[in-house]
Amino acid sequence: MSGQRVAVYPGTFDPVTNGHMDIIARAARLVDRLVVGVAVNIGKEPLFTLDERVAMVETEVENLENGTNTHITAVPFDNLLMDFVESQGGNMVVRGLRAVSDFEYEFQMASMNARLNNRVETVFLMASERQQFIASRFVKEIAHLGGDISSFVSSRVNDRVLEKLAKG
Repeated sequence: MSGQRVAVYPGTFDPVTNGHMDIIARAARLVDRLVVGVAVNIGKEPLFTLDERVAMVETEVENLENGTNTHITAVPFDNLLMDFVESQGGNMVVRGLRAVSDFEYEFQMASMNARLNNRVETVFLMASERQQFIASRFVKEIAHLGGDISSFVSSRVNDRVLEKLAKG
């Protein structure tokens, strides 16, 4: 395992969007193993439970045709990102950037993480042009208000969101 490029792509994935999947597919081309770290989501009220979010990511990753031999897994975590990366044997954190407004926060986070563990590099991937505006919080808001989210998420995730909202 040593010498492998192992990256962690952290997030809450509530729900996992086409934008997330774009970053996952592109990150998979850069590493030998990609861990999608599904965060507990402290301070937010998630629509989906941690187990539901992990299951959604697992299903989406199974259906991802990334054309690589990269092993992709979804793993929940509730500790410091740098500790989680170490526990996964990782040496890289992948973060997606949608717009300039993301950069300042991500830059600060990367700097703090580097201070906590300078053996882990943070790599930023720009969102693809078609995915730049997608954010889980907007997807949930649109769905809550009865809007069509089918262009922002896979059909499987769309069905799960609609089912979850119908249950109240």
